[in-house]
Amino acid sequence: MSQVSSSAPPAGYRAVFAVTEFRAVFAAHLLSLLGVVVSELALTVLVYDLTGSPLLSALTFALGLLPYVIGGTLFAGVADRYPARRVLVVCDLVCAACVAVMLVPATPVAGLLALRCLVAAVAPVFTGTRMAALTDILGDGGLYVLGRSLLRIVSQSAMLIGFGAGGVLLTVLSPRGAITVTVVTFLCSAVLLRFGTRDRPARAGSGGGALLRESLSGARLVLGDRRIRALLLLFWLPAMFVVAPEALAAPYVAEIGAGPAALGLLLCAMAVGHVGAELFVGSALRPRTRSRIVLPVAAVGLLPLVVYVVRPGLPLALAVLALAGMGAAYVIGLDQWFVDAVPPELRGRAMTLLTAGLMTIQGAGMALAGLAAEFFPVHHVVAGSGVIGTVVALLVVAEVRRTAPGQMSDTERRDEADRHMTSR
Repeated sequence: MSQVSSSAPPAGYRAVFAVTEFRAVFAAHLLSLLGVVVSELALTVLVYDLTGSPLLSALTFALGLLPYVIGGTLFAGVADRYPARRVLVVCDLVCAACVAVMLVPATPVAGLLALRCLVAAVAPVFTGTRMAALTDILGDGGLYVLGRSLLRIVSQSAMLIGFGAGGVLLTVLSPRGAITVTVVTFLCSAVLLRFGTRDRPARAGSGGGALLRESLSGARLVLGDRRIRALLLLFWLPAMFVVAPEALAAPYVAEIGAGPAALGLLLCAMAVGHVGAELFVGSALRPRTRSRIVLPVAAVGLLPLVVYVVRPGLPLALAVLALAGMGAAYVIGLDQWFVDAVPPELRGRAMTLLTAGLMTIQGAGMALAGLAAEFFPVHHVVAGSGVIGTVVALLVVAEVRRTAPGQMSDTERRDEADRHMTSR
């Protein structure tokens, strides 16, 4: 049950902040996210200082994405097998310990990269557990959707603020000094979650099975459900194509002959559009309207990227990216569909898989965009991402529509019901 005051309950985002436990989760998320962004920047500088290798420096960033699929697949069972508060606190403490070891001067570069991988592998378990725990704190209706929206807004904003703050810190602190900030933020996050949220029982008992088998079994059950699989693809596939202009921002700036400041503007534009869309949809639209716009917005959200075919100058490119960022407006309604489709005992594993898949497929999208840019002009690659991504999005939208409640045949519904019964 949520803890919203009964006297003149607030509306919209204010209603979410009225829940005491959510305020603790929100503050913990903000602290740990800022710490992670600062540490990514500082660790990249540290690795470059130690090695002088641009490849290893870039690899430090890549290792923040690649291990997601490992942690999200092999350790997803943790999210449902143990009490959520315990999982969240332990994840924060493990990450704090890993970052603390990075501070030891004797830690070799290989050790720094291995620790970076471990933190990234823990991240999807933490995020999936927190997403599932929000349904306990806020319920699985409108408050949950707005709570998820707020955390996404923080994530987008923290990227902008965190890199700026990290750059300032590195002017007054050494890279290891800046990384120390991350240890503190992880520990503060652990304290907030330990004392600011209730201790609730695990969603599903272990049943005496091995964690790895339970995690893989959960992944099979989630991906084996046609409706859930279609919704996951609607989260993942548009995100795979929308990252192309960000991945190719630096070469595009060179292509149009813009200055270094243009790179920062291009990297910020999509996040600004995303945050603006989230705030508008979350505060101005009713739940039914949010649901109605999911499929239309998902279908056309990548079309603005097609404008890159004319190799737009900086002002038009910024407008295009902001508009593409606004295409994320469909995700708020999709959050509600997803939580409605996933059985409660599978929510932790399903949301961990959602997070792991999203981060992994974005990394793959960046890599593919970079590969394509080796053979084609950058602006053609971005425009092609808009065209191909729109075709893919239309196919996924059609599948989501076919699997909507009331659209599946009686046989399909019986098969899905049998599959869920088998999972219990």
